[in-house]
Amino acid sequence: MKIDMHCHVKEGSIDSRVSMEEYIQLLQSKGFGGMVITDHDTYNGYRFWKKNLKDKKYTDFKVFKGIEYDTIGAGHILVIVPETIKLRILELRGLPLNILISIVHSYGGVLGPAHPCGEKYMSFRNTRTYRRDPKIVEQFDFVEVFNACEDEESNATACRLADKYHKPGVGGSDSHKTDCVGLAYTEVPDTVQTETDLINCIRAQEVIGCGGSLYRRTTKERIGKVNTVLVYSFWFYNKFFTLVKTHKRNRKLRAEYSDREAQI
Repeated sequence: MKIDMHCHVKEGSIDSRVSMEEYIQLLQSKGFGGMVITDHDTYNGYRFWKKNLKDKKYTDFKVFKGIEYDTIGAGHILVIVPETIKLRILELRGLPLNILISIVHSYGGVLGPAHPCGEKYMSFRNTRTYRRDPKIVEQFDFVEVFNACEDEESNATACRLADKYHKPGVGGSDSHKTDCVGLAYTEVPDTVQTETDLINCIRAQEVIGCGGSLYRRTTKERIGKVNTVLVYSFWFYNKFFTLVKTHKRNRKLRAEYSDREAQI
């Protein structure tokens, strides 16, 4: 079964132009059997699916709950947790990578860097966290080795990173526009029906393969050097909202750990 493991829908990501239903229809027309919704720091896209579409349409299409989390100092990280787990802390950007890894693993989830060799600040390998401790890659469960919105060199370097640390590689379109949907895929066994199944598949390194075609109309390619301004704008944006949400995130973090200790 082909799935897209990096999807942004309009109901969850403010920078996406593709509705949840349109996304599913486009993927189905291209032979996909599922998708992982990975909106930025929110599960709103998945909530929309669950409330409005899950039991009414597309029952033969698998929609998995994921998130693209904005860390402080380690770029964007893709996270998948079991279907029975609700981690609201993941909707508050700004956790350090080591704490994010600890939380996700303690609740039975998996995580890996999105477009790890792409833009500065947004991509793990181009952050200070990686420069300080490259071996932290060992704590990831997978690496996104094919991202349709990256270039060949970026994806090739991501492949080498995954190979070096013996991590399964996954592919995702990172689509925000209709003409990018379905350009990348991850192939998994047909037995993968839930988030837990997908997590177990990744942990057992049973991902069959991944690949796709590069999207040639990204904002970066269209605006050239001006893209540097956007990169630094993102850095400021992430820093600002990380600080704004510090109190709420810390309060939620204490609550998550208290709940976890109560379960043990």
